[in-house]
Amino acid sequence: METLVNQIELNGLTFQYRESGDPSAPPLVALHALGKSAESWDQVAAELKGKYRVLALDQRGHGGSARTDSYSFELMCDDLLHFANAMNLERFTLIGHSMGGTVSYLFSEAFPSRVERLIVEDTPPPFPDKPIEIPTKPSDSLQFDWLVVPSILQQLNEPNPKWWARLTDISMPTLIIGGGSSHIPQNKLQEVSELIPTCEFVTIEDAGHFVHEENLPAYLAAVKSFLNS
Repeated sequence: METLVNQIELNGLTFQYRESGDPSAPPLVALHALGKSAESWDQVAAELKGKYRVLALDQRGHGGSARTDSYSFELMCDDLLHFANAMNLERFTLIGHSMGGTVSYLFSEAFPSRVERLIVEDTPPPFPDKPIEIPTKPSDSLQFDWLVVPSILQQLNEPNPKWWARLTDISMPTLIIGGGSSHIPQNKLQEVSELIPTCEFVTIEDAGHFVHEENLPAYLAAVKSFLNS
């Protein structure tokens, strides 16, 4: 079955998403990293579509989705809620990578009854750390809205403490996958896994931050083992 690329109107904005698998199969929603798009999940979707209806969403400012005048993790969390409601997804499995992983934590904290299982790839919620310098906009054309970068980095530099405080509200079975050689402090992922009541933490040593791109077989093995448990 081929991947369908569809558009949907959510809260007055147009969003694009990629769908693969049987429409009657259990739904799985995938959220990409900053600067990426739903297409970055194609190889994962190809492996999971036998058992799931995989819906990969282009988050606001990315891929075929609307460029807006404001970006934040909270707005992206609202977008996900609108998407789940518009698609009639009562409960679904949620996978998020990096920026999409933070959105997934926030959504799972706010709407735990909607998420069947949660998988987060190589990101903790933002935490106070040394400030990240906001880079200047590159001169070449981009596949996403540059305004997302300063908006999201600002939130990384001034994180809401509630994001960590509410990790204990994540009640569904959760898997955190770390890329051992990633720039993300793996001890922070370990910390998150100890705060979420039912959480497994798997490190894939020879992968960096883009675990599912750098070691797809090991990533899929971890994901499938968790989904089948």
